[in-house]
Amino acid sequence: MGFPRRPGLVSIVVPAYNAAQYLNDCLDSLQQQTYPDIEIIVVNDASTDHTTRVLEQWTRRVRDASRTLRVTMPRNIGFAGAVHTGFFMSAGEFIAVQDADDISHPERIQRQVDYLRAHPEVDLVGTNYKTFKRRPEEPGQFSNWLAYGEQIRQVYASGGHCVCHGTILFRGWLFDQVGGPTRRVEGAEDYEFIVRCLSAPANIENLPDVLYFYREHTNQRSRAYYQ
Repeated sequence: MGFPRRPGLVSIVVPAYNAAQYLNDCLDSLQQQTYPDIEIIVVNDASTDHTTRVLEQWTRRVRDASRTLRVTMPRNIGFAGAVHTGFFMSAGEFIAVQDADDISHPERIQRQVDYLRAHPEVDLVGTNYKTFKRRPEEPGQFSNWLAYGEQIRQVYASGGHCVCHGTILFRGWLFDQVGGPTRRVEGAEDYEFIVRCLSAPANIENLPDVLYFYREHTNQRSRAYYQ
């Protein structure tokens, strides 16, 4: 018998390492989601800045802080370990991801849940996104590397990548079956997770709508691996 997931609940996992500067914006965007049934799971990966204090202050000022679960790691276990821990702690029928320095559109979770409910053959759905530096409403660049429909499986079969990890929302059973990202491939944990989902086999789609805002800054994790 599998883990008894709560119908309708979306567990949003936020891995956070030294994210104090951006965490309020990230969590505010999740607290303001139009979809009502969510839990926010913040995995503080042994941060050495003020992430812990910012998180404590945020939970004191928001309404219904009971929807937020804080997990503090005793030592740094890295991005994959933090995400996997958050997935493991999730209780929802659906699991979503949010990077600690990014922002979600208020309708993001509602639109993704609606899509999965209307398309029972799809198991994981990402979205389009726009980059920004200070505020999400400022002019920014839209993604140009995502794929849609049958192209997604073809891209991964050829060794490519076309789903933005921070935008994904998927059915909880998928984690129960394949697990979360591993630490075998540092810097490409999101790619490996998607490949294993496709091998489950799971069906994956991207929404063309911009429902996620990807912050560009000098300390973002992706710069260490892709530039």
